[in-house]
Amino acid sequence: MKARLLLAVASLALLAGPSLAQQALAPPVFHHLMVNTVDPQASIDYYSKGFVNTRGTTWEGYPAITTDNHVLVLFNKVAAPPVFDSQITPFWHFGWNATDERAKVKQLQDSGYKFAPLWTGIGEGSVVISSDTYPGLGGVYGNGETREQMKEAQAKGVKPLGGAGFAYLAGPDGAMVEVAGNNDQERFNHIHMWQDEPYCAQLWYYKHLNAAVRPVAAGQPTYTEENCHVARGVATWPSLTKDGMYRYPTAGVTFGDVAMNWYMDQTDKPLVGTLGHLMDSVGLSVPNLDPWIAKLKAEGVHFLKEEYKYGNTRAIMIEGPSHEAIALVEVK
Repeated sequence: MKARLLLAVASLALLAGPSLAQQALAPPVFHHLMVNTVDPQASIDYYSKGFVNTRGTTWEGYPAITTDNHVLVLFNKVAAPPVFDSQITPFWHFGWNATDERAKVKQLQDSGYKFAPLWTGIGEGSVVISSDTYPGLGGVYGNGETREQMKEAQAKGVKPLGGAGFAYLAGPDGAMVEVAGNNDQERFNHIHMWQDEPYCAQLWYYKHLNAAVRPVAAGQPTYTEENCHVARGVATWPSLTKDGMYRYPTAGVTFGDVAMNWYMDQTDKPLVGTLGHLMDSVGLSVPNLDPWIAKLKAEGVHFLKEEYKYGNTRAIMIEGPSHEAIALVEVK
């Protein structure tokens, strides 16, 4: 009963502002993505050559790349190719903003970079950039469109919009890297995930990590533990799988200028833990780890690792609502 009350209070706070307890601890900042790879240098070369202002570096003993918004991708060398299946763990892909979507995709293709096909749901058709097929719901790419809606659009003479959209690089070790939009800066900007219960997961991140959440859309309910269990919607396109993908329900949070967004689990099986897979864990930085340890323990959050050394600093690792591994790293 106490947990339900806390989640209801957190949900109301989405409209009323953060609670006094949350004001006491500033939200963490997105710090890094940890990737397992057999060849860290090959990965560093791949990303630093493909994306402007992305360069090789090291952090606390790990080979890495860094971007202008001070986000790191750390590479953990492993002996065998890491397990990669984009639908069995909560981590689906990570993404970069582009300043000019079409110019960026062409530049990468001209340099030999390969993109995964986006299936359109129209026969065996596929595109590289999402905006070369029918727009999603409300004309927004990424919201997806059902086969029935595509037939209706064709009957009305609707044409693909062209311009900005999203495309997926087929990266090292099976990584999927989204290149998206026309933005003011090319940079690492999101982790896209699955969650078993997307709205419940958003409440979890708000409650335990003080994360900034998406504002409640007009006409939409404010979710609490009682009503956050929402059924999966219908399959939509464009999609990385021929059978389409489920984009509803969707939710997410932000740490600094990096988003962690998610759709519902795409399969009928619960998601499994991320440790040891290609996208192993994410790291969030805090200036002082001690109050976070106290807060998370008091709230009953599951610790995957108690306090441990992370190079010259220290960290803890907790488990998110769908078994994603989250390190909180002390960065003074």
